[in-house]
Amino acid sequence: MTIRTTSRLLAVGALLASALALPSPAVADPGGGTNVRVTVDIEEIREPGVLALSIAGDSVALAEDGSTLLVRQFVGTLPTVTITDTRAADEVPEGAAWAVLGSATSFVGAAGQAPITAGHLGWRPRLVDGGSTGLVTEGEEVVTVLDEPTQPGNNVGLVDQELLVSTFDSTAVATDSYSVDAGLYLRTPADVAAGSYTSTLTLSLFE
Repeated sequence: MTIRTTSRLLAVGALLASALALPSPAVADPGGGTNVRVTVDIEEIREPGVLALSIAGDSVALAEDGSTLLVRQFVGTLPTVTITDTRAADEVPEGAAWAVLGSATSFVGAAGQAPITAGHLGWRPRLVDGGSTGLVTEGEEVVTVLDEPTQPGNNVGLVDQELLVSTFDSTAVATDSYSVDAGLYLRTPADVAAGSYTSTLTLSLFE
């Protein structure tokens, strides 16, 4: 055998060895089977946040306290109002601000007494939890038509929409909740007709 023949045989042997070392595809015998693993990563669905208002109760009974010879006064506390904002900052419209406003209907007598207008109902908002930003504030006191104004023009009662709580920057206070209540007082003339009266105080959240 020549040197050239020997070299060719060695080269062929190397190629065969290399071919035998390559990985082979999965093979199943006739009637058998082989498996393929299938995987997937599913991300959690992100629900959009919301801005919402809730109230701790649906009624308040006023009780007489602080009456004088000229004016009868009935007081109570508005159930705690909570504003919850679960939105991320990027979900809040640019430049947005929110506020809760309140207005009342006249007090209607259960036995046909003359109604007591909502101008006789006042409130003094109180921030219970304003968070840490300092950007959520309660509204000013609104006194009744029987009072001297404590702020210019605020002796109107809750006839129109009056401010309970607000922020001027919704983005800065997002992802948190805030709460407020208010001292309520009904002031009437001393000769008001006796009996039960009912009014509806409506609170609305605007942004």
